[in-house]
Amino acid sequence: MTFHMTKRGLGKLAFGAFVTALLSTSSLAWAQEFKQAPMLDAKVESGGLPPVEERLPANPYVETMVDGIGQYGGTLRTTILANGDHYNLTRTIANELLVRWTPDWTEVVPSLAEEVTASDDATTYTFKLREGLKWSDGAPFTVDDIMFWYEDVFSNPALTPDKNPIFVVGGEPVVVTKIDEQTVEFKFASPYGLFLQQLAYGQGHLPVIYPRHYLSQFHEKYNAEGIPALLEQDATAADWVALFNSKVSVSFQPAYWQNLELPTLNPYVLTVPYADTDRVEAVRNPYYWKVDPEGNQLPYIDNVTWAKLDDPQLMLLRMTAGELDFAFRHINNSTYKSVLFDGQETGNYHFVDVKDLPANDATLLLNLNVEDPIKNEIFNNKDFRIALSHAINRQDIIDLVYVGQGAPSQVAPQPDHELYDEKMSTQYTEYNPELANQMLDKIMPEKDAQGFRLGPDGNRFTINFMVADVFGLSYPDIMQMVQQYAAEVGIDIQIRTTDRARLNTMWYANEQEAYIWNCVGGLSEAYTDVRCYIPFQKADIFFASKWSEWYSDPSTGEEPPQRVKDAYQAYDEVKAAVTDEDRLREMKEFLAISADNLFTIGISRPMPKYMLVNNDIKNVVQGIPITGNLWHPAPTLSQWYFDRAE
Repeated sequence: MTFHMTKRGLGKLAFGAFVTALLSTSSLAWAQEFKQAPMLDAKVESGGLPPVEERLPANPYVETMVDGIGQYGGTLRTTILANGDHYNLTRTIANELLVRWTPDWTEVVPSLAEEVTASDDATTYTFKLREGLKWSDGAPFTVDDIMFWYEDVFSNPALTPDKNPIFVVGGEPVVVTKIDEQTVEFKFASPYGLFLQQLAYGQGHLPVIYPRHYLSQFHEKYNAEGIPALLEQDATAADWVALFNSKVSVSFQPAYWQNLELPTLNPYVLTVPYADTDRVEAVRNPYYWKVDPEGNQLPYIDNVTWAKLDDPQLMLLRMTAGELDFAFRHINNSTYKSVLFDGQETGNYHFVDVKDLPANDATLLLNLNVEDPIKNEIFNNKDFRIALSHAINRQDIIDLVYVGQGAPSQVAPQPDHELYDEKMSTQYTEYNPELANQMLDKIMPEKDAQGFRLGPDGNRFTINFMVADVFGLSYPDIMQMVQQYAAEVGIDIQIRTTDRARLNTMWYANEQEAYIWNCVGGLSEAYTDVRCYIPFQKADIFFASKWSEWYSDPSTGEEPPQRVKDAYQAYDEVKAAVTDEDRLREMKEFLAISADNLFTIGISRPMPKYMLVNNDIKNVVQGIPITGNLWHPAPTLSQWYFDRAE
């Protein structure tokens, strides 16, 4: 039976013993010899590198070209923010998974896995790896590496205190079993029809980023006697857990981009770490396991460099001056579009449309698990959140900050999605300060001499909002307007500017009271990336991290109220559904429960986005989907090439 994964999950005919050979996109009966990049010729000739046919798997993944067969060589120049922007590295060169979405986002197909089978009841998934896969240092990549992740990282509470929910169903974590060197089984206690779709997103990288042959030296189980000496060499690590986490990262946090020794399956290998003051660099992985239809080993481009800049304005200047070949994050908005449009000729670039935008570009996230008991009580009062929502003049924000691009909306699927619900999108978005005042008078009727409301302790009720200037979405400007609207109804908001690195530290420690961020779940990823619809996982969206921990493992975190448990149960039904029809029905019920909770306060439906790409670069997907954990352009970057005359 043919493997067919739709955007909702596995279709009605998908379950059973399905096996996929990826047809023209990833397998080919080779009649010609493999070829390699010229930059590797000298290493092969000197014996420092095996011939290309020995570096590739027996059945390499064959990438479908957008424009055609490419040319080797060149350096892709792009850019990155100086603090907390490591995800930009991930989106550019790190999205190799067991299964992946096709570039047009129509289905999920095997990737590192050559074959995938699923049981009729959607509880058991079996993956057969491509024979001969290798890490970037030439060591074999086998099921033992996946088992190292499962047995020694995922199942070790010291390294994984919170289980990632994509590997948990009904409170029970996955059981992973080695069948043989190339075959591994993932088994769940209850049906999980969304598993392969979840695995095709960025968080699905977890089973395949832990090279056992390298990382075992830092693990107490394998090197207890040697750990003390290693700790003496690393003064920053207090124990073996800290040492291990400094070598690799569960969620592609900065540690992953600091360790130059860490083997990878990505098309590029880090040569200058993110910690460097002014740049990050990567060079082609000579053991990369993909080829083009003529047998040329990918990637085509030799190197990737990121200029580390601390201001989007500097990115803008470099792009228009022709000093960058590719830019997406931080300057891809209406604010800079006219300048970038005018600079196309001098900068030698063009615009590429970006599809699959998130659920909301600017969302207020009150920490529902905040430690302060007074703020915890008030934040968890739904009427308070409704009142704050009515206090905001969304259309003014959109007109002034986003130049009219966008629409007032809560966090919700977009209008052209099958899950769109007008009530969910528009509820409490009317600018109505009179109603907001009436509601707040019932919650905090007393005010101080300046007109700001007092909490039950008699002190001014102040919300400290953390604001990082990220994604080019003008959050500082938006929060200044929100601050004024809130003051008009007696709510004191204090803006605390920060960078993403500091915010990362705060939300992982549950130290933030509130912050503004964008929200995923607007289009194709609505079924799987529900971080803004419920407290789901620790990955950028933190409005109730303790409840999220409890959902992944009820022995941890903080047990949520019944209304939140009901939302979790509703999403469990979504994950369990096998057919598209059942999944659509369950998802609508889940979203209705989520909307009724109003966990977050959305401001604007997303504005159109774009990328900027050098005119000489080919094989770029037009209308590329980029959102949340769908880390693009990484899945197709290996086929980009410079089309330049000799």
